[in-house]
Amino acid sequence: MTRLLTGDPVLTFKKAIAFISNGSLTPDKATQEALIRAKRIDGKAIAEKVRAEVAQEVQDWLAAGNAKPGLAVVLVGEDPASATYVRGKERASVEVGMHSETRRLPTEVTQEELLGVIAELNADPAITGFLVQLPLPDHIDDDTVLHAIAPGKDVDGIHPFNMGLLLGGTPRLAPATPTGVLRLLAEEGVDTSGKHVVICGRSNIVGRPLAGLLLKRGNGGDATVTVCHSRTVDLGSFTRQADILVAAMGVPGLITRDMVKPGAVVIDVGTVRVEDPSHERGWRLAGDIALDVRDVASMRTPVPGGVGPMTIAMLLKNVMHAAQLSAGENA
Repeated sequence: MTRLLTGDPVLTFKKAIAFISNGSLTPDKATQEALIRAKRIDGKAIAEKVRAEVAQEVQDWLAAGNAKPGLAVVLVGEDPASATYVRGKERASVEVGMHSETRRLPTEVTQEELLGVIAELNADPAITGFLVQLPLPDHIDDDTVLHAIAPGKDVDGIHPFNMGLLLGGTPRLAPATPTGVLRLLAEEGVDTSGKHVVICGRSNIVGRPLAGLLLKRGNGGDATVTVCHSRTVDLGSFTRQADILVAAMGVPGLITRDMVKPGAVVIDVGTVRVEDPSHERGWRLAGDIALDVRDVASMRTPVPGGVGPMTIAMLLKNVMHAAQLSAGENA
């Protein structure tokens, strides 16, 4: 039984089900439940591994006589969720040995004033990379602001220059959530080559860049990719074809078990706060994937504790990579 369940998780899951169905294998009840209950991918543990790697890279970087890498975050307004995310980034960057800086601006800040702060950070040698926390107030144009970030310091990977490199198959600084998804798959031994990956969501920070990364040649790519979105007709007809299904639409419970092919690997990127009086905070985090999907998938990421921790970990990877690029290494 152990030998049967080694290798690519999608293929071994299908093989096991086939053996059981045709009578070639009669596992006990516990084994049957283990087969049909999706493995829970521990994003927290994998993120800790990535952060440990970054911490070692920072130590080696400093030992070689280089300046300490620095991450800055620009936060506009007092959105509670944004403030929580920013605190997490501050804490994580300090823990791996980086310089951390946050520019907190009032909601009424003008676009010109915000662009001035970005210009300062672009010119600051102590800042290796920085990001502007979204969402921004309605009176500020997101694209104008994000495009003002120097491409070499764009650790969110969403500047048109960096996005163009990614879609051209030669990514330099790529968005952290898509690279986090790929790292999760790699750590779990899921080979994307030749697989049909269906992505639900076409945002510039998840869906589009993830599709580009999966299409590139080599490790973590060579997939056949379908991108669905809010205007897709009969979403289930597409998701049921997926060997790997990535949901990133921000609609709690959007993907149910009848929309998933048995044995598929399911990655839940959607994270939304929903009211829940049973929780002390009065709310809980919910993903795009309904819980009953675990009965048909071979692997799944939970919410919280799946993709979320990977986003910050891979952001730190980007800061370190930006430092190397700035110094002319790995360029």
